[in-house]
Amino acid sequence: MDFNRIMIAGVQSGAGKTTLTLGIMAALRRRGLKVQPYKVGPDYIDPGLHYYASGRKSHNLDSWMGDEQVIRDIFLRNSRTADVSLVEGVMGLFDGAKGERIKGSSAHIALILDLPVVLVANVKGMGRSCLALLKGFKEYEPGLKVAGVILNNAGGDYYRTHIKNSIEEELGLKVLGCLSKNKAIIMPERHLGLLPAEENQRLSQVLNQMADMVEAEVDLAGILEAAKQAWKPESIPAATRLEENCGQNQVVIGVAKDEAFSFYYQDSLDYLEELGASLVFFSPLKDTAVPPADGLYIGGGFPEMFLGQLTRNNSMKASIRQCFDQGMPIYAEDGGLVYLADTIVDFEGSSWPGVGLVPAKAQMSKKLSALGYVQATAVHDCLLVSKGDILKGHEFRYSFLTGLNPDDAAYSLIGGKGVDGRLEGYRKNNLLASYVHLHFRSNPKAAAGFVNACRQYRRLVKA
Repeated sequence: MDFNRIMIAGVQSGAGKTTLTLGIMAALRRRGLKVQPYKVGPDYIDPGLHYYASGRKSHNLDSWMGDEQVIRDIFLRNSRTADVSLVEGVMGLFDGAKGERIKGSSAHIALILDLPVVLVANVKGMGRSCLALLKGFKEYEPGLKVAGVILNNAGGDYYRTHIKNSIEEELGLKVLGCLSKNKAIIMPERHLGLLPAEENQRLSQVLNQMADMVEAEVDLAGILEAAKQAWKPESIPAATRLEENCGQNQVVIGVAKDEAFSFYYQDSLDYLEELGASLVFFSPLKDTAVPPADGLYIGGGFPEMFLGQLTRNNSMKASIRQCFDQGMPIYAEDGGLVYLADTIVDFEGSSWPGVGLVPAKAQMSKKLSALGYVQATAVHDCLLVSKGDILKGHEFRYSFLTGLNPDDAAYSLIGGKGVDGRLEGYRKNNLLASYVHLHFRSNPKAAAGFVNACRQYRRLVKA
């Protein structure tokens, strides 16, 4: 079995790797190839875009939250039926968890999975200086395989001839593309990054433009050739076999999924299913009530952009409150926490009524409130874990809570933005709501705790 695979990584954030990755996926799909996408790190928006470009669900590879075996398992589970696997990096190639060298970085994932790397460099305003830059990236981590480079903002003859020849002759790196500046390709942005795929009405058109650009200016054959050379049967062990649930104890988890709530790691959803959960999706924006279920999972997203529609949907809010009153397990992350608050204050200072299960005010901020990996220690027994248990997660938000009783906090946090030991989240009975995003396969105890709580609730209801 061939596992043809390649990573597209940037010299730095903003080098153009997402646009290029999407274009390559779309161009290869045009050729009839099955392209399996991945994203390094704790990202939700790029994987959503990957799906529309490739036609296959994208998975996150995060070596800070998950160990090396988790990374290998995710990769092998999803790449078996693909012609080529394409991994998009995060930030700069060697940028990872603060203070932990390359852990959590694109380079770390490339080393774990024996991935050849195509490096994207924005050379605007640079001449031969880009050779020194690329030389450093090639030599910094000796075990890393830099298979080639793509130069962005390099449409002139100077780059296509002189600089290209110099890179190949002096550094031994194949130049796989020199991209012109294409002003027609526009990807709208929001405070957390690019506009999610669900809201981008022009996405199909833009993806076609990206594919056209790649076909005209990128050596796709060279990329595929580099990907084919990656496979070494001994370099990646077989995936750990997970005991599949036979279905007799299956539970139903309702997952909030629409334009307002779209931040889910695909592998978290897959893992819940492997543990015996059947997932049913519902829309807090459009539906009048939650579906029949044994538990609710309300993930992150952009509820702050849909407050009018969300808060006017009183029947949905009442349905969620009824689920809580009946003892149904409810787990909410980030935007889900904001939605469950008593009051939500938008960017302009206007107040909106939330669901009312979290006794606090969620205040949107024009400044970044939290960013980074965190280690969360449960300060009480809660829905997912027991007091003292440690989880690994990530925060990225432009909001904060006020008015919570510290005695009701869910976690004590280390890392990220803020003082170590700070209290975070809210827990009460069958509810756990937190700003911390968890990757469930990387936190198996939490995933099992959630599914088991749903199973216990199901037994009580049926008794």
